[in-house]
Amino acid sequence: MLGWFRGRRRAAPGIDERTPINEVAYAVIDTELTGLDGKTDSILSFGAVRMQGGRIGIGDAFYRLVSPKAAMKAENVVIHEITPSEVAAKPAIEAVLPEFLAYCGEAVLVGHLIAIDMEFLDRDARRVLGSPVPNARIDTFSIFIWLRKRYKTHPCFSAPLPSASLYDLAKCFGVPVGSAHNALMDAFMTAQLFQRFLPLLLATGARDMGDLLRIGIPFKGGDIHKLTGEISNF
Repeated sequence: MLGWFRGRRRAAPGIDERTPINEVAYAVIDTELTGLDGKTDSILSFGAVRMQGGRIGIGDAFYRLVSPKAAMKAENVVIHEITPSEVAAKPAIEAVLPEFLAYCGEAVLVGHLIAIDMEFLDRDARRVLGSPVPNARIDTFSIFIWLRKRYKTHPCFSAPLPSASLYDLAKCFGVPVGSAHNALMDAFMTAQLFQRFLPLLLATGARDMGDLLRIGIPFKGGDIHKLTGEISNF
């Protein structure tokens, strides 16, 4: 058993759960952060791309930098390559968050280990807008774990993974991987990974949004390194 708690399953606002998986509107999202402390760190950038079923809207993407409330840490700048000077004159979260949520609309949010992003998004939405983000959310890592149990001979599901990272999964599934973390590029990478998972889900008999909401419940809490060790023992 995985040593993580699963997030609560959310209904999809405005979406009939009987809607076929390949007809649902998705917004695949990613954020870059000053750090992972949900109380003291801040969002630095938003990236998102829309999908209609398995079709990625390449020409309809969202990317914004945010002037963070928290101080930026040198060790994180090395990862996301966003410097303090780049964001100093950018709008604050109060201006960017409503724009981001308008882009997503009522789409089902998809992300890799999306609970990390949603901790910050829900926190800021409560403060700025008075309530958390209402959208249903799907974790591509949860989908991977679910498929792994059903495709034990598939090379990407049977081999031990070096980590639970988006980049390691993307490489295995033939998704082009860049060298630096960028919210839009990571969102696009996640969309391509999700695109590869959809036909595998359909082949198992998963058909509608209700199925996907049950399969893709986000993981949250715990230590990713511990989780990775448990994956290798499946």
